[in-house]
Amino acid sequence: MTQIPSKQQIMEWVEAHPDANSKRDIAKAFGIKGAQRIELKRLLKELEADGLLERRRRHYLDAEKLPPVTVVELLAPDGSGDLFVKPLEWRGEGPMPRILYMPRGTDPALGRGERFLARLAEVSGEDHHYQARLIRRITASTQKITGIFRAESEGGRIMPIDKGQDREWKVRADATMGAQNGELVQAEQIGPKGRMGLPVARITERLGDPSAPRSVSLIAIHQHGIPDEFPAKVIEEAETREAATMKGREDLRDLPLVTIDPSDARDHDDAVAAFVEEDGGATIWVAIADVAYYVRPGSALDREAWTRGNSSYFPDRVVPMLPEALSADLCSLHEAVDRPVIAVRMRLGPDGQKISHDFHRGMMNSRASLSYEQAQAGADGAPDNQTAPLMGDVIKPLWHAYDLLKSARERRQPLDLDLPERRIELTRDGRVKSVNFRERFDAHRLIEEFMVLANVAAAEELARRQRPLLFRVHEEPSQDKMEALREVAQASGFALAKGQVLHTSQLNRLLAQAEGTDFDELINISTLRSMTQAYYHPENFGHFGLALKSYAHFTSPIRRYSDLIVHRALISAHGWGKDGLSEGDIERMAETATHISETERRSMAAERDTTDRYLAAYLSDRVGSEMTGRISGIQRFGAFIKLDETGADGLLPIRDIGREYFHFDADAQTLVGADTGIQIGVGQRVTVRLAEAIPVTGGLTLELLELEGSAMPRGGRKGKRGMSPRRHATKARLAEVKRAAKRRRKK
Repeated sequence: MTQIPSKQQIMEWVEAHPDANSKRDIAKAFGIKGAQRIELKRLLKELEADGLLERRRRHYLDAEKLPPVTVVELLAPDGSGDLFVKPLEWRGEGPMPRILYMPRGTDPALGRGERFLARLAEVSGEDHHYQARLIRRITASTQKITGIFRAESEGGRIMPIDKGQDREWKVRADATMGAQNGELVQAEQIGPKGRMGLPVARITERLGDPSAPRSVSLIAIHQHGIPDEFPAKVIEEAETREAATMKGREDLRDLPLVTIDPSDARDHDDAVAAFVEEDGGATIWVAIADVAYYVRPGSALDREAWTRGNSSYFPDRVVPMLPEALSADLCSLHEAVDRPVIAVRMRLGPDGQKISHDFHRGMMNSRASLSYEQAQAGADGAPDNQTAPLMGDVIKPLWHAYDLLKSARERRQPLDLDLPERRIELTRDGRVKSVNFRERFDAHRLIEEFMVLANVAAAEELARRQRPLLFRVHEEPSQDKMEALREVAQASGFALAKGQVLHTSQLNRLLAQAEGTDFDELINISTLRSMTQAYYHPENFGHFGLALKSYAHFTSPIRRYSDLIVHRALISAHGWGKDGLSEGDIERMAETATHISETERRSMAAERDTTDRYLAAYLSDRVGSEMTGRISGIQRFGAFIKLDETGADGLLPIRDIGREYFHFDADAQTLVGADTGIQIGVGQRVTVRLAEAIPVTGGLTLELLELEGSAMPRGGRKGKRGMSPRRHATKARLAEVKRAAKRRRKK
């Protein structure tokens, strides 16, 4: 009779044969037949009970080992550039094993967070335990959920935190990750609908108390997947970088360069100087932090910067593209400190047109770090102790050059939007103290014009030298969007001329009509909404909004990866060193353009959501209060109101407007009362009551009290003649048909 194997022998065999480990395979390997199978079954059950083996379907696996084929998720590259993956299921009691991904040349490019079926091979003597090869990409992306966990007797639910989202998620008892009731969590979908028809999710991260003041931006960071912690290797690289020397650089330290930034700025990546020329023209210098010297292609710093794409700015924090050792120190153009730069010198004629430009890699030393308020006060004749010594050779020449650029701008006619920047001020503990609008000075516009000109010079320089780069592209708006803007203009009492070819000058005439009126902000916002979104691309399609043929981002490499690429292209084009564009940079230029365009939109959405939540928190104590505003948008489900005091946007649900049925006219962008015929449209002044403010979602719900200074007429639920809702709907459809026919006759 064959001897029954010991538990140790079974374990060793399972470990050595991961592809053939069913009970039948084990029995066959040890020659076990007949009644001895009962004893083998008992041993296997004991091993399973002891946690040494795990039974999946009909196969036995070592509980402390991974199966040969499993689903994994790709992680971000580590400090050495290696790609690791994590198994989606790990049930061992020890630490999760490290798995190195070994892509083949024919494998598709995979991004961070992507999942795929992998074949694993165990290795020894390495800093990882397995190597993974791609079998099949899993195309169905797992939905990520951020919400509030509500505990129940068995598991719980996740309540949504997105405005307009009311779907809840069921969480089983074994998938709560120990989350507490009311805690903010991040989860992922794990299956189809469960009991009560709810989709099922598994909690993957606990984010803490959502009501804590500084959780507001944290919600948006996690909700939009913005990386907010630097890997240790990236921090180490940044902190061990040595300051640049004069080797291979021009000495620009005698130039009267200064930085002009917000008073609370922590980093300074651009400096400016100007000289008045004898012919009335000017020479402008724009010096930009030489980030490319510190962030080399293929380094851990470079990979993390590429992943982030840009810095993200919130009222209570900044999520930077680069670690603080670089962004706030080595790359920041602090006052009276030598700093490496890439600078452009631009010669302007008396008419403000750029006559020539040339680029330099040098070392500068800032004369002063000025705030916008300081610089403006100096230009207005009220210098302080810091700006008084700078008036002759810094402030006055800068404003002379700005006057020239203004005249050139007026001829060029870029889109002249004037949108106030909202500023949310917080207390020390992170609560909203006040909501104000930042005052814009000529100092702001001066820096903007200098930066635009420097960006144009960079694009023209690289295009002339036929070097690869990333253009900043802004295409003209579609006819549909222009027609929608025309509707808003007409509803506000203005005109937007029609033409075969759209020019920014036409839009500027509309903006000029609205300037100083009650509709000023509305027309500016509506014009902005009609624009296409700018993006990055290796090909040049022009910049409609700025009315420029060539444009690239060069002036902010601390906070935008696009600018770092342009810096590297300039370094390669001028032969300034080995830290220019790499072959990898060039090969994935199109991929980089798409990626950083997406990260920019991600940051914008997160910043907007955070502002909405802070505003809702600020207004939550004023529920029931009356407020004034203007209708900024009409949809089938209601109207959007922009409140005067804070600039916050609230929703006026159609169900709560008056006491009659309202018909949505998409062409006219109005809501029309079925009983009274009253029209509610974009641009109208309203008085509303704040009905609800939900800080966790940022949602504001309003009730309409007055329209254009008059109380809402009292229609009846059944109408004048006792009509039913069905008859009202029929009447509304007939009215729509009549209006459509009337519009066709007019055309």
